[in-house]
Amino acid sequence: MGYQATVDFDLRQYYPSYVETDDQTALLSKPRSKGGNSDLASAGFNIINSIIGSGIIGLPYSMKEAGFPLGVLLLLVVAYITDYSIILLIKGGNLSSTKTYQELVKKTYGLVGYLILSILQFLYPFIAMISYNIITGDTLTKVFQRIPGVGLDNVLTDRHFIILVTTIIFTLPISLYRDIAKLGKVSLLSLILTIVILIIVMVRTVTFSPQVPKSENAWIFAKSNAVQAIGVMSFGDIFENYCRDDNLATFGRFCYGVTVILTFPLECFVTREVIANVFFHGNLSTVFHVVVTVVIVAVATGISLMYDCLGIVLELNGVLSATPLVFIIPSACYLKLSKERWNHSDNLISCLILVLGVVVMAVGFVMTVLHPQECSHGKEMFYCSPSNVSLHNSTLPP
Repeated sequence: MGYQATVDFDLRQYYPSYVETDDQTALLSKPRSKGGNSDLASAGFNIINSIIGSGIIGLPYSMKEAGFPLGVLLLLVVAYITDYSIILLIKGGNLSSTKTYQELVKKTYGLVGYLILSILQFLYPFIAMISYNIITGDTLTKVFQRIPGVGLDNVLTDRHFIILVTTIIFTLPISLYRDIAKLGKVSLLSLILTIVILIIVMVRTVTFSPQVPKSENAWIFAKSNAVQAIGVMSFGDIFENYCRDDNLATFGRFCYGVTVILTFPLECFVTREVIANVFFHGNLSTVFHVVVTVVIVAVATGISLMYDCLGIVLELNGVLSATPLVFIIPSACYLKLSKERWNHSDNLISCLILVLGVVVMAVGFVMTVLHPQECSHGKEMFYCSPSNVSLHNSTLPP
């Protein structure tokens, strides 16, 4: 979705108990559950990490699916709709005297609407957690394969082992934090690594592109998978395009793996908040906080251990979860609450966004079922022949 251009919307979807003010520039203050205050810097790092994070690495895949020119256009359009949807949420909150996304939907469409929203808010980050574990296993195993003496039969090249170890040592302990402000430093490190990754990708664009054969119809304006691209803009691993013996790409994979690990707790925080709001009135005791967190992480880890290809699930998650969250529900709430004339600009734009969201859901679902993503992760690209080894590493210091 990805965008995580749908990821702009993670300000709402990732923080269901986000407290609004009348100022549209208000930042995340604190979760409803007790735990402490978040300073501006920590809140900023968390928000930026949830917006950008590892999602920016998947943008090239969405461009490939949609066609580069149309992909750029879609990115701008979805970004605008996302921004406008947030404005509609704020206006809807003012009209209904509510302060959170969940309260707005509950007051507008009752308990049924509230439960549907909660399910969507839970599923979107939960499936993202599963995908992050899969990416961690696939990415770090390639990194460890570059260590001298580590063969394919070594435990460090077993994705199941890597996922379990990173979960037990890193993601679970960090996910147990009650106060999201404590994730500020983690998010800052993730953002620094994201910048490093972008630099590596830009360097390899210059040094590696001459070795890659030109794709047929590379600059075609649009492709049939354009609708699916909207839902998967936050997923896809660009490092799958680089050769395993590329040392610079290996370092990039390491940074990417760490970034994904550090982004995982933000997703877990959201899923836990949704459960707390639905079943515990927004407050979790220390015991239940630990139990709920462990269960969420354990289930996500278990699924990622059993399945190593979630392409079709991620596409369905994009069109069936992200699209309603960013396109349909905010517009539907505003239209029901609005006291303006039917031809008012906000009403007309809301109707357009609502119709567009329904179309994206329907067409995206059909396209995903008829033309699912190919599961080819871990496969060495055809241009990574032994004769190119010297070229891959020619730009690196000895």
